[in-house]
Amino acid sequence: MVLEQRNYRVARGPSARGGEIDLVMRDRDGTLVFVEVRQRRSGGHGGAAASVTFAKQRRLVLAAQHYLLRFATLPPCRFDVLALDGDEVEWLQAAFEA
Repeated sequence: MVLEQRNYRVARGPSARGGEIDLVMRDRDGTLVFVEVRQRRSGGHGGAAASVTFAKQRRLVLAAQHYLLRFATLPPCRFDVLALDGDEVEWLQAAFEA
């Protein structure tokens, strides 16, 4: 995969939270991959992957929609989660759908 952008942020308004995408990457097949990186000291309390709540997913989708405005033709997309629990690393492809 090729890194296209890091820490892409979009504001929703002065009092509403926007969204941020940690990594925007392009897969070999042309798929645009929006990656959320989550880190926890341990896997307790559900771990890093479980911390990507529905509200967080909505903010990621909002930021992704804004990022996609730059394209005349939409590329295939997916949302991945890179979960870091202590020394454990797990890359969850297509972790959720928009």
